[in-house]
Amino acid sequence: MRGLSLLVRASGEPDKLIAAIRREVLASDKDQPAPHVRVMKQILSDSLAERRFQMLLLSLFAVLALVLASVGIYGLMGYAVAQRTHEFGVRMALGAQTSDVLKLVLLQGMRLVLIGLLIGLAWASALTQILSSQLYGITVTDPATFIGVSTLVIAVTVLACYLPARRATKVDPLVALRYE
Repeated sequence: MRGLSLLVRASGEPDKLIAAIRREVLASDKDQPAPHVRVMKQILSDSLAERRFQMLLLSLFAVLALVLASVGIYGLMGYAVAQRTHEFGVRMALGAQTSDVLKLVLLQGMRLVLIGLLIGLAWASALTQILSSQLYGITVTDPATFIGVSTLVIAVTVLACYLPARRATKVDPLVALRYE
């Protein structure tokens, strides 16, 4: 009987009953092969192992995408700040405060990311219908997920824009004016 299964409900630690279950099965029929006894928690864990691995890979790729996006934003803003060094020096020579230059660079980077975020949210809400059969415990347009991911992207963007913006505030107006 190849597909024979015996389910036992136990109170306490089920691992302690494995030896007793084997003894009882062998006592009922000596020709019976030794049963392979597993705890339901292990069976459930084994059945979800492939899905868990897929989610781990998906999470790793999502983190990698976030890192690549932040490096790209940092590179773009660093390049923009380097190209506008003379402009920032002139602004500071004419009385702009460092906070004004910092806001200018941050707003420039945030404008690009907010446009991309709005386009991404529109696509994500449209494409979630395809994934609806794969979701468990959340709705297709779960507001917590959309808000959480958007907040994370905005936080990473602020950090990636802040470093070049801080560098822009360190421009010496005299050096920038003498440049040309």
